[in-house]
Amino acid sequence: MEITVRKIRREDVEVLSSMAKETFYDTFTGTCTEEDMQSFLEEYFNIPRMLAELNDPDGFNFFAEVDHVPAGYIQFKEDYSSFSEVKKWKAIELRRLYVQKEFHGKGIANTLMNLYLDHAVQHQYELAWLGVWEFNFRAQKFYRKYGFEDSGHGHPFPIGNTPQTDRWFWKFLK
Repeated sequence: MEITVRKIRREDVEVLSSMAKETFYDTFTGTCTEEDMQSFLEEYFNIPRMLAELNDPDGFNFFAEVDHVPAGYIQFKEDYSSFSEVKKWKAIELRRLYVQKEFHGKGIANTLMNLYLDHAVQHQYELAWLGVWEFNFRAQKFYRKYGFEDSGHGHPFPIGNTPQTDRWFWKFLK
């Protein structure tokens, strides 16, 4: 199985929107009401919003593909608005890294994480950071494998009316 990575293009927006909804649902189903989930998916992963993200000149969006078929995606960006503590450093945020469940354990997430960290090093970032749900222990274990640590900071990340908390994880690169 060969994994390739390519930049997500505007014409991929429907595939991206569908994958974003599917992978978020698969990851967080059962953590909130179905009504809250469906509302969240429509608000955050609709085509106009996803297209706006793809058109952001400061954002980076890539598919990992298997046999030229998208199997996962990543989004990262230099942004300090969500976690003011990181303004002390040149920092880049991993906003999304999702893999379709049939490709879990096949190296897709590793490929995407390596892309993110390679980009961070090449562009001389001092800090890589991300938010991860406090009860997503599988994801936390994955990020720890790459040297990320819980920063001691968290933030609310409700899904609709269901309160949830994300932890900010970070990795110092210098």
